[in-house]
Amino acid sequence: MTHETSRRVFLKSGIILSGMGTVPFIAQPAFAQSKGLKSLLGNASDNALDKLGEPGAFYADKAVRILLPGPLKRATKILRFTSKAGLTGDITRTLNSAAGQAALTAKPVFRSAIDGLTLTDGLGIVTGGDTAGSQYLRKTAGVELGNKVRPLIESALGDLGAFKQVERLGSISSLARLGGMDISRDRLTDSVKDQAMDGIFTYIGREESNFRRNPLDRGKKLLKGIF
Repeated sequence: MTHETSRRVFLKSGIILSGMGTVPFIAQPAFAQSKGLKSLLGNASDNALDKLGEPGAFYADKAVRILLPGPLKRATKILRFTSKAGLTGDITRTLNSAAGQAALTAKPVFRSAIDGLTLTDGLGIVTGGDTAGSQYLRKTAGVELGNKVRPLIESALGDLGAFKQVERLGSISSLARLGGMDISRDRLTDSVKDQAMDGIFTYIGREESNFRRNPLDRGKKLLKGIF
């Protein structure tokens, strides 16, 4: 194989397809690729957190709605009764409100993780599926992000009175016997954090997919320098 033939094969292997046409990926400067990718994920992350930070957003979407941990997920009717009777507040809504409050303050945490992505990280994301970026971010930084979001969740749960509500719930014997209920402060915080992170990455994936398919519809050439 001649040098010219090898060069053509290499260039051909660098061609990728996008909704904007067939463009030689390797022809784009590495800095532009990295900057474009971070812009894409950064905007997807900001949009997702803004949406989930709106009042009632977590609770309104059953796909990401946060529930009490353990067997009390199945105690909806009982919880509604205790709430109407004034024995407890609407605990489920409080948990979801806490997650939304934390989402609003988590934007710089996610931005920092995205800024830390390298060009090598980005290569697989650029050529991956519609949610490749959010999936990669979760795989590589999900645990660290969760650890940073946890104190935000804990603070919100305290501010909104969730811990007091759960303590009140535990004092009601009929519910306390429900599957051997054990909801400590730490367990509740971890459960809400884990469910909130699931919801956040679900929404980031949706936003990333939208930006990839319709980068110009939003007036931002977020994929410029990538595709």
